Amino acid sequence: SSMEIFTCNDLAASGRDRKPNAFVQVAVIDPQRQQLVFHACTEIVEANKDPLFLTGVTFPSEYPDSRDSLVKLTVYDAKNKSQESVIVCSSLNISRSSDGVCTAGTAVVSHLKMGEMEEAHHIATDTSSQKLACVLSAAPSEKSIFIFSLFAPCSLTVFRNPVCKVYRFQTMDSKWMLVREQMEECTLSFTIPKQLLALYIQEDQSRLQNLEELGELSPHWDNLRKEVVTRYGGIINSYQETLAELEKMSGSFKPSCCKAQKSLEFIPINLHTQRMRVTCPQKTDALYDIITVGAPAAHFQGFKCGGLQRLLSRYETEKKSTAYQCIYYSPQHTAKAQEVLSTVSLLQPLITALADQLLQAALEHSSPGLKEALKSLSDKTEHFVHTLKDELVKSALLALHAARPGYVSRSQRQTPHQDSIPHHKEYDEEEWDRVWANVAKCLNCVIAVVDKLLEGGNSKQEAGAEQQLADVITSHNPAGDWREQLSPPVSRLKECVMNVVEKAKRAMTFVLLQEAVCSIPQGFHLQQRRDVVFSQALAALACGFVMKLYAGLQDKDFLRQLHLVGLVAQFESLLSTYSEEIGMLEDMEVGISDLQKVVFRITEAKAEDLGEDHFTVEVPLPQVIFQSLPEEIKGGKPLRVFPVLFNVGINEQQTIAERFGDISLQERINQKNFEVLEAYYKTLREKLPLECKSLCIETHADIKELLETLGQNVVTKKRKNVEILWIAGTICRRLNGIRFTSCKSAKDRTSMSVTLEQCSLLRDEHQLSKDFFVRALDCMRSRLSQGDIGHWEDPEAGAIAENKPASRHFYPIALLLVSSHLLVVWLILSLVFLLAKYQ
Repeated sequence: SSMEIFTCNDLAASGRDRKPNAFVQVAVIDPQRQQLVFHACTEIVEANKDPLFLTGVTFPSEYPDSRDSLVKLTVYDAKNKSQESVIVCSSLNISRSSDGVCTAGTAVVSHLKMGEMEEAHHIATDTSSQKLACVLSAAPSEKSIFIFSLFAPCSLTVFRNPVCKVYRFQTMDSKWMLVREQMEECTLSFTIPKQLLALYIQEDQSRLQNLEELGELSPHWDNLRKEVVTRYGGIINSYQETLAELEKMSGSFKPSCCKAQKSLEFIPINLHTQRMRVTCPQKTDALYDIITVGAPAAHFQGFKCGGLQRLLSRYETEKKSTAYQCIYYSPQHTAKAQEVLSTVSLLQPLITALADQLLQAALEHSSPGLKEALKSLSDKTEHFVHTLKDELVKSALLALHAARPGYVSRSQRQTPHQDSIPHHKEYDEEEWDRVWANVAKCLNCVIAVVDKLLEGGNSKQEAGAEQQLADVITSHNPAGDWREQLSPPVSRLKECVMNVVEKAKRAMTFVLLQEAVCSIPQGFHLQQRRDVVFSQALAALACGFVMKLYAGLQDKDFLRQLHLVGLVAQFESLLSTYSEEIGMLEDMEVGISDLQKVVFRITEAKAEDLGEDHFTVEVPLPQVIFQSLPEEIKGGKPLRVFPVLFNVGINEQQTIAERFGDISLQERINQKNFEVLEAYYKTLREKLPLECKSLCIETHADIKELLETLGQNVVTKKRKNVEILWIAGTICRRLNGIRFTSCKSAKDRTSMSVTLEQCSLLRDEHQLSKDFFVRALDCMRSRLSQGDIGHWEDPEAGAIAENKPASRHFYPIALLLVSSHLLVVWLILSLVFLLAKYQ
């Protein structure tokens, strides 16, 4: 429920010419403990004896929870920031009827005397008759229960610790709109990183096993393998320790003061969801969601040498020149090796299961079953063969053969005395082609036998009943005949597949061994850094996806967009391109880019299957909701996201960067991501009909125009061009996208950006009166109106802002006129001072 406090009338000033700066404090009397609990405050209305309050008060679910809950309203006169004088107080009895509707009785103001405040000049003109007008509205709770899993099914409350604020603002036609803000923490802050860490450990343990299964290697390669195994073992131990520490924690939120804490480095900073619900006379209710999070970056590891983007670029260059002890494979080859390993590991058990299914259909003499099983088996086997028809596999097998003990090259073998050296037989380069080709031949044999069986079955159906009876009599084992004929070719197929898998896994593991050898030690450190950044980014993305999904479950057009194209996830960054924030932005760029490999899959909540792809996020839904989804989504179709990042530095450090530094990183990021956003829009236009109402297709021309304007802005040389962020955010909202806002810690800059965005939306979409724009902005930014509740805003943000002394520096400008040399010295000293201040 929520209460809107409208007015206080005829408040008297404490001084002759001074009007009061009034605000109202709301407290609740706990009906069980009979204890007064401070709850919240309105904003301060300065210098007004008839203050009109825009900030209302929302109550948590436990208040009021009975028919006779007591709410106490106390009016204060805020003389200054350090001293508040009590004016009057009043008590309001709130009762709840059987149908859940709350009503408020009259609040009678009474004189309050409190110790030292007793002699204060109270400003109620008539305490016996003064009334405080209130309206209480019963608004449903925004708290939602979600079911979410990553890689394994689980049930949990995704959003918790809600903090609500209610406002009423005047529209252009002098009517009132009701605005409700709700901010919550997200349990995925911890859930996602913990499951991701478990997956990283599992993957590295699998790599160790594959390295052991490479078999005997020559001393050189064996020593390199041992070193790599040691490195992986160290990472596994580190991740296990971090995971153990996280398992001990019961919280779901990481404040910014812990951003450099080792045990929490995988956890996103200050991750919050914020929803603004607008109710106004002209339109239906509107929702505006945004996720705020600290920049996904390796804050614990620091930024002395830069961030991921710079470190990875430097590392690839150095690796080429120092790969003398191993075979250099390009990043593309390494990615291909990982792909082949993943594909064969997935397809081999699937082919085996389908082959057994084919034999079962033969045993049952089921023609439809044979056809269906054969089609699936053919598709998967052809995919398997196509994956292995790659020159990388062949060349890697040759390299692995050369790494075996006692291998002698052909040129060495032609020299004298070579016969005394033991060696392997000459490697046949065509052997691999024959091996994988045998899989295709075995499949063709299976197909031929099945066709023969089906033809025989069809001819029997055409024969008369007497002929069928004669066939049965002459057949010694008619029920097992089909299975007996199919069993030999199916067994050969399974054996060939197993043989191919063993060779391919060893070859690709040898390729990855080269990558690991070249990575020692810097590459391993960079991968850990990348894991940390990706974990933070993925947790934020999952939070935004779940929030967006539940908001759009009843929107058929949104669901069609979801499975036909995917969703834009727009990250708005306010980091400067100066000092350590350059490193943060470089980390963030790579982390957001890595989200391209993430897909979501909607499942029914009772499903027990584990996800195979470590970049597949499963979102189980209750059965009733799941059954209402489109068939494509229910069928488990991967749902894509298109992450885009736009950055515009806005603080003092960005001013220094633009005048004395380099902002090319910001320019490159904005240009690159504009191209991604533009490509997404083109795909959307191609795959979705123009009748899609949820995309505001009638404003497609506006979206196209916005894209053109955004394209012009990203190439325009303009300082602190926040138009880029505003236009990109507008496009994202019109495309049903997910919005994120970040700065270093998701505090000051982020809160300023979000509140400005919300007020601008109220102005542009809901006709907020121009006279109320600044007041609305002040209300949303007021810490007092939040009741000093720490969840809403990181407490250290306010402490820093209030305790920071105002710096004043005076320079003897007159002396500078004496000599140009002194002017140069002054400029240098000023620059040094600024660098020291903002470093």
